[in-house]
Order: sequence, then C-alpha cells, then structure tokens
Amino acid sequence: MKFNRIKIWILALAMSASTMISCSDFLDEEQTTKRNTEYFQTADGIRDLATGMYYNLRFHFAYEWAFATTNYGTDEFRVGGDASNAVWDSYDGSFSSMITAVNVNTALANTLWDNMYIGINSANLLLKSCDEFEGTLANKDTYVGEAHFLRGFNYLKLVRQYGGVPLKLEPSVTPEREFSRASAQQVVEQVITDLTEAYNKLPSAASLPGKLTKDAAAHYLAKAYLFRASEINNSWNSSTKTADLANALKYADEVISHRQLAPNFADLWNYTKVDGANENLNEIILAAQFTSDKSTRGSYGNQCHLYYLSQYLNLAQMKRDIAGGREYQRLRTNYYSYNVFDRVNDSRFWKSFRTKYSVNNPSGGYVQGDLGVMYIINNASDTRFAAAGSLKTVKDVKTGKIVPNVFATYAEGGEYLNNDALVNRFAPLSKYIDGSRETVSETIGNRDGILARLADTYLMAAEVCIRQNNYSKALEYINKVRTRAAYKAGENRKAYVDGGAAYTASSNPTGYASMGATNSFYPENSYYESNNIAETTDATDLTVASFSNLPSVDEDIIKTLGYTTDYDRAMCFLLNERSRELMGEFHRWEDLSRTKTLIVRAKAFNKKAAPNIQEKHFLRPIPQAYLDAIQKDGKALTADEKKAEQNPGY
Repeated sequence: MKFNRIKIWILALAMSASTMISCSDFLDEEQTTKRNTEYFQTADGIRDLATGMYYNLRFHFAYEWAFATTNYGTDEFRVGGDASNAVWDSYDGSFSSMITAVNVNTALANTLWDNMYIGINSANLLLKSCDEFEGTLANKDTYVGEAHFLRGFNYLKLVRQYGGVPLKLEPSVTPEREFSRASAQQVVEQVITDLTEAYNKLPSAASLPGKLTKDAAAHYLAKAYLFRASEINNSWNSSTKTADLANALKYADEVISHRQLAPNFADLWNYTKVDGANENLNEIILAAQFTSDKSTRGSYGNQCHLYYLSQYLNLAQMKRDIAGGREYQRLRTNYYSYNVFDRVNDSRFWKSFRTKYSVNNPSGGYVQGDLGVMYIINNASDTRFAAAGSLKTVKDVKTGKIVPNVFATYAEGGEYLNNDALVNRFAPLSKYIDGSRETVSETIGNRDGILARLADTYLMAAEVCIRQNNYSKALEYINKVRTRAAYKAGENRKAYVDGGAAYTASSNPTGYASMGATNSFYPENSYYESNNIAETTDATDLTVASFSNLPSVDEDIIKTLGYTTDYDRAMCFLLNERSRELMGEFHRWEDLSRTKTLIVRAKAFNKKAAPNIQEKHFLRPIPQAYLDAIQKDGKALTADEKKAEQNPGY
C-alpha cells in the first residue's frame, strides 16, 4: 500500500461510509514520497511510528467532542449561549446512533469511535513491526510498552463510553467489514492485559509529562480495575471485584509514592508561557503535548480555551481581547458547580473560575484597568440584591465607580443566572484560558492538555477504600487533597491568575501591567464581594473526620439526592470532591455513568437533561455509520442484526 504524506487505513470499523468516500479522494492524490508500509519494518520507521502514535492523545482536547462526550449532560455543566452540541446535554430524541449536525461544530455519534480505533490500529501496527523486526532494535521495550499503553488507553475510553466493543488486536492494511462486539468484560480484560504489558515495559521516569511512563500505566491500571469494580458492571463483576479493588489501590499507592501534589492548586492553571514551568509539574502524570511550533500542529490543536468562557465582548466598556479569550460559551456553569464548594474556605473555586474582568474599551469616565465585569457568587440567603436593578448600583471598593456589568448567582428573588435570558452570562471555568495565541480570533491554542494528575490518583484510592468499607483510610486520601485546597495562613484570598498571563510572555516579561489598552485581565477575584465577609488571611482547615458529619454543602446535596446509607453518603461526598478538584477536566460523564449516579444527579442539577435522561443513557449509542458499514457472511447486516449490535434502548 502506497502512502501520500501520512495515510490512515480505511477500516469499516474506524470510518463511516461517508468518510470512506472522502478517503477515496485522497488515495487518488499524486504520490509525494517513496515511503510505503515497508518503512515500518525499519528501525527509523518504527521510531517514527512510535513518535507519531502520541498524536492520538491530542484528540481529547481538540474540537467540541472533548466536552460533548465528557461534560455535557451531567450535574456540572449544561449548554450556554451556543447550542451546537445541545443534544449531548439534553438527551432528547435526536440523541441517537446518527446525530444530525446542527452545524460544522456538532460532534457526531461516530467521531470518538473512529478516532479511538485509528489509534488502536497504529498501536497494532507498532506491535507487529517490533515483533517482526530482524536484528537489534534500540528502545524496543519502550516502543512495545507505548503501543500496549495506547491500545489499552483507547479501549478503556471505548468501554467506558459504549460498553462492549469490537476487539481488534492485529493491524489492518486492507478494508475489513466483518466485526462483532466483544462483551464489556472481555474488553476490560484486554485493557488490563495491555496496561499491564505497558507497565512492565515502560521506563520508570521521564523528563516530561508528555512521555509515557510506568506511572502513567499504573494510574490507568488503577482506573481500569476501579471501572471493572463499579456499579455499571455489577451484573458480571462479582468474581473479580475484591481482587480488582486490591489491585486498584496497589497501583494508585505506587503512583502516590512517586509524586507530589503541586503546593498550590493555582500552580496547575498558572500558564505563563508555552512549555513553561506549570506544564512540567510533578503532579502531572500524563499530558497531551501542544506547542506553538506550527510545523508539528497537524489537524489537532488544543481548542479547550474556547468552550468554557461566557460572553463579554458585547458588555459595556468591554471588547474581546487575547487575555479574555474568544468566548464560544458552550458550557454554562450549573448551580451545582457553584454550590458544591465551601466558597469561604475552599480556594479551588476561586482558582478555577474567573469572576472579574478589567475595563478594556473605556469611555465616559472609565479607564483601562477599572473593574468592568464582576460575577458575584453568593448564597441563596443573601438579600443584598433583592430589589430589581440593585446589581446596577454596585460600586468598586477601590475606585468608588459603579461596576458597569454585575451578575449574581442569587438576586432579585431567585437564581438570577438560571434565567434563560442570561444563557451567555455565567462565571466561566478558567482552567484552559490561553493567552499565548497570536491573535484575538485564533482558535488553536498551545497549552498542554492534562490527561492524568496525582489528585485524581488520590481520589481513586479514596473511592477504592470506600468500596472496601475502610472509611477512615478513604478520608486520609481525600484529606490530602483537601489540605492542599484550603487557604493557607497569610494567603491573599482575592488573588487570581489564569492562562491569560501568557499574553506577552515572549515579548514582555514584565507581565500584566504592560499588556496594553485591550487587556481584560483583572488580578483579583470577587471572593469578598461574594462572601460579604471581613478580609482575613487566617489558615483554614478543610479536613473531614467522618462521613457521618460532612460539610454543610455536602449535607445539602446528600439531602437533595435522598441518600441515607453510610456507603451512599461516602460515595456522594467522594463524587462531590471529584467535582471540586477535577471540574471540567473531562472525567465527569464517565464517573457518573460507571457509578450509575448519572440519572439522579442530572435530574437534580441539570435542567435540560432532567426531562429526558433514561437508563439507556448510561451508555452511548453504537454509531450507525459503523453498523451500516460492517457485514456478516459477506452481506450487510439486517435490521434485526443491527439491533442486536446496538446498545439497549437506541
């Protein structure tokens, strides 16, 4: 088979019918290189294949499928001012095996499926090439470990989304059409086999979080064992559950013994330049690496900086700039995501969300740097803004000027930001803001995408202990994370940073003060305006002594969800803690699906999902493009055969 630049094999498994038609076009292109598949039988070819395989990791941060398949339809976020992917959030009747595109931004039913199998095929080819190579191959064990990791990683993603899927363990070099689904049990067994092989072959340490290591394999082994022991698999996992929990804890503890949490939660998001210090923190176990070098960009750049931002360009005294981001407003913050935090003592809310913007388009007495936009994240009991119009009279304590644009979670007698007229006004998650982009309109970002970090490992270990009824040990792991989250003695509680700091990193090392007349960054949050308390720099304690006596924010959620047993209370707290620590980091749908808490939480906290979500939504529909492309005994599947291959209810 000849290659033109980089070719991807046409698989019925990995491509829809329409994709196969479009692929025929590029197969007819004029050949510009003499390389063919024989190149992968050489040492250089194997090295290049192993290097190129990492590109598949970028998929998880590129385009709208990143959040549509992981964050929509949960308790944390819902659709904001742009509904390109609203079907993934609402679970309405059009959420099916063939999603109709609203526009070019819509994530289709087959996109995740296709790309995971493309990566699996690359891993299969690398394994075959290494196995058949004649002679001495430097770094062979590492290449084999990397191939097993990616195959296991991708199958873990598939089984968490779809349940049982076809297992393909040999490379495809010609079109194939005869496939059937393996059971979820068989897929998880393959995941564990692959990740164990990766663990045995990969090096113990690496200089960059973008390189696969034994720790990365151990982290995902813990995740795989925990997944198999989760509620979604209770119909068949009874014989493996005890051992799986022991193994999950073993591998999690190993990773924990090798690494340290970043001292300050803000360190993870304080992106100051491309490939800077915060992208090399010891806490980061694995990241999909991006860079400003356009020659290495390919099709996938990190676009997550676009999706969580609320609209600000059309507000008084404001216009869009690089530091503020290009606001696609896809993910509107649910009230659960405000109220799951103890916003007085837990610093993670104020280090995860942007609540103030500077005036950057001044007129009428305002100047650059005045407070231009403020989100007040207050409690329902706050009566300061009871009167209609009261938000229009809030003054900046520094200048005495009226803040031009003020929004509060609770005002004028209710949940002010739940008003459907304000779908594009919400406190935006700021973890992905990328000021290193060259222009205001640039959609491709340069920040690395964190796939695995140590706080997640701690919380997995805690969940294992809850499942083992070892509640005191579970709290030791959770309290390690909460101790980092608590405000420290002397800490400035109104301090704020985000990735807009990279705005002038290459040309202006003096930082924010010299960003110019169109800088909307404001180096403070609305901590004091929101909490309405006196300024303090005292240390706080967020440790929890018992699941029977939890913080009030958690007790309120437990009451709303109707939990009473010790196990349910502990698991609810654990899932709340995963929100506080990992919000927006592309774990949520899979966490709620595997624990079978998706329905109760979506009904309680997501207005759009609540009317439609059903049992079938614990799994995604098998893509119609795949069902239409495969065959049985040389013939297209009948309607009944397609139904047998589909997940129940779709």
